[in-house]
Amino acid sequence: MRQLIKQRIKNEKGLTLIELLAVIVILGIIAAIAIPSISGIIQKSKEDAVKADAITILNAAKNYVAGNDMAAGGEIKKADLATYVSGTNLEKFGEYTVNVSSGATSFELNATQVEAGKRNITFTNATIKEINDAKITDADTTIGD
Repeated sequence: MRQLIKQRIKNEKGLTLIELLAVIVILGIIAAIAIPSISGIIQKSKEDAVKADAITILNAAKNYVAGNDMAAGGEIKKADLATYVSGTNLEKFGEYTVNVSSGATSFELNATQVEAGKRNITFTNATIKEINDAKITDADTTIGD
């Protein structure tokens, strides 16, 4: 019995140093590829979140106009929309305004230097369509006019 146990122990083989190094190199290559991809995905999600928040502000402005007499159009400030839009995510917009056209047919957002991860987005008379269609490629991007 003892001889059988000793024989089994001698037959067991482990990983050589070369095999361990090969595994470490392969894991390093995978990490070098995956980490930049993941950071790109995170950046894009932050940009998309800012765009979604901008659309939320414009939709809140539509609700504000529906509840108040703004047939002549005008400007809606952040303080006016306080009861129509809330959330800590919108704090990154700082002071913003929404321009409403006469007859309330057009809503345009104005906000400067909204932080979206590593980039800043400025909204200049940006409509929902312009926000949805915008491609953010530069460190500082302007959406709208």
